[in-house]
Amino acid sequence: MDLTKAVWRKSSYTTSNGGECVEVTSVPGTVAVRDSKNPEGPKLLVSRRAFAALLAELKQ
Repeated sequence: MDLTKAVWRKSSYTTSNGGECVEVTSVPGTVAVRDSKNPEGPKLLVSRRAFAALLAELKQ
């Protein structure tokens, strides 16, 4: 999947002094996740349904 033109959003927990944060972008049917400290590194691609389930679990 070509993500070169994707618009990435940083986690709201990102601080000015770094930290362990992620960025996400949404493409048709898929959510991509990457390490904000390594934007050229690997990306995790998951279905929107799986991502929604993950967020629901994290909110509990």
